[in-house]
Order: sequence, then structure tokens, then C-alpha cells
Amino acid sequence: MSNSTTNTIESRVSLMVAYYSLVLIVIGTLANLLTCFILCRSSFRDKKAKPIIHYMRTITIFDILMLYGWNLNRYTNTVYKLNLLEYSILSCKFISFTSYFTPQISAWLRVFICLDRYLSSSCYHRTSMNKSKPILIIIVCIITAAFVLNSHILMFVCYQKIDGTISHYAQSYNIYPLWDYVNLVVYNCAPFIFMLTLNCGICYHLIRLRYNSSISSLRIQYRTITFILVITTSLFLIMTLPATIGYAFFRNANPTILHFLDAIRFTYHILSFPLYLLTFNEFRCECIRMLKWKICNKNSSPVVVPQEIT
Repeated sequence: MSNSTTNTIESRVSLMVAYYSLVLIVIGTLANLLTCFILCRSSFRDKKAKPIIHYMRTITIFDILMLYGWNLNRYTNTVYKLNLLEYSILSCKFISFTSYFTPQISAWLRVFICLDRYLSSSCYHRTSMNKSKPILIIIVCIITAAFVLNSHILMFVCYQKIDGTISHYAQSYNIYPLWDYVNLVVYNCAPFIFMLTLNCGICYHLIRLRYNSSISSLRIQYRTITFILVITTSLFLIMTLPATIGYAFFRNANPTILHFLDAIRFTYHILSFPLYLLTFNEFRCECIRMLKWKICNKNSSPVVVPQEIT
């Protein structure tokens, strides 16, 4: 195959990935907004009974913001030759900061959802971390920690060179691939280890529940929650890890391949709505009610999340 043919195929694939980035922005924004809207409806407003909803709502917000970092820049740069990292210092800092800040928050919020499920399945009663106020404090702490960790990007990264062009690097230190290594640990490795460990703990307590006749009515509820967690944890590893490893250790590899892996990573963060719709009965019924479909009637029993156990 000649070089010209190879370049043509590669350019077409690159263009397809770029347009897919636009699809992610449109569908991801709408789907996550719809998810957040449903989670704010009356069925989920009992914050004392369902404080975990705070995590789920916050995830939708940061999953939207995440799409407007590297994902947006990939589309504008490939289609319109407009590299936002080099357009202005403001756009450079926004893209660079958002691309690290938002995924890390999204990942750690998922870790604390797993922790909440573990505490609920193991304690059978509401602990201090299963209540609304502590969860809000945890969310604020996660956001603050991620902001502090990545604040150096806002201060030192992106500067104007002598010739007037914008550089997305830092003058005082080599940010890349250093920060990609840090991001690999903070965004992927550590959250996955915690999620996997906590999910194993949840499964262990589920097995114990099977032999406890006094709370056998809770088996299906815990099984549903665990099913969601196992799916999301598995998808988190499969869809996000390759791209992060690629940018950390193979930054000089074929850009099209890296962009393709990154597109898969961003796809994970638009899956909340279909996953909840398929596996979360209460969410599905509320969605149907909102759309005025008469499938779920008033007599259908909602799924009670473990926080309601006393």
C-alpha cells in the first residue's frame, strides 16, 4: 500500500473520530442533562432516604464539562484547523485544566458511590457517611482536592512565546508527560483499585444475605445495585485505561490511534443515562412517567436503595 493511500485512509479515520467527538458532545450533553433532570424529580427528592443521589447528580454535571476539553478541541482542530490550545491563553488554560480536573472528580465520585453501597450492604443501617450532609461535604472535598491538585495548570501552563504564538506547555517545568503519569494514577489506577475492592466486599455481603432469611427481601435490591456497580466498574477499566496509558507512555504514537482511544474514554462518560435506564428500575419508571408513557403504573413497587435500611 502506497504512502499516499495510507495517508488518505488515516486522514479519513481522523475525520471520523473528530465528527464522533461532536456526536459525543451533543448526545453526551443532552443525555447527562436528562439524567440530572430525572434525578431532580419528586421521586428522588427525599434526600434523607436517598442521599446517594447527590453523587449521581454531580457526576452528570462533571461528565458534561469533561466533553468540552480535549474532546471539543479534537473536533475544532481536525475539522476547522482551530487548535484551542493555541488560540488564546484563556482557551488553552481552560482546555488543559478541564481535561484533567473533571475526569478525576467523576472517577472519585464513582469510588464513593461504591463506598456508600459497601457501607449500606455491610452495616444494614445508616452510618454517618450514608447521610445527606456528610455526602455533600465529601463532594465538596473531592472537588476542592482535584482543583488544588490541578491548580498549577491555571498558574503555570500555557504562555505566549516571543513570536506571539501560544504554547500549551509550561516554562518552568516539563508538564508532559509528567502530568499524564499523575493522571493515570489519580484518574484510573487508584479509583479502579478502590472500586474493585469495594465491589468485592459488596459481593461478599450479598452472598451472606442469601443465607439470612430475615432480610431475604433485600436480595433483589442489593443484586440490582451490585449489577450496576459491576458493569460500571468493568466499563471504567476497559474504556478509560487504554487512552490514559497511551497518552502517558506512548504520547508520540500515531495521533489517530490516540484520538480513537480517547474517544472511547469519553464515550464511557455519556453512558449514565442508558445504564440507569437498563438497570435502575426506579430511574426507568420515573423516565417513563416523565415522558407520559403509561407502562409503569402507580402500583409498581420502586427499587429501594440500601440507605433506606434501618
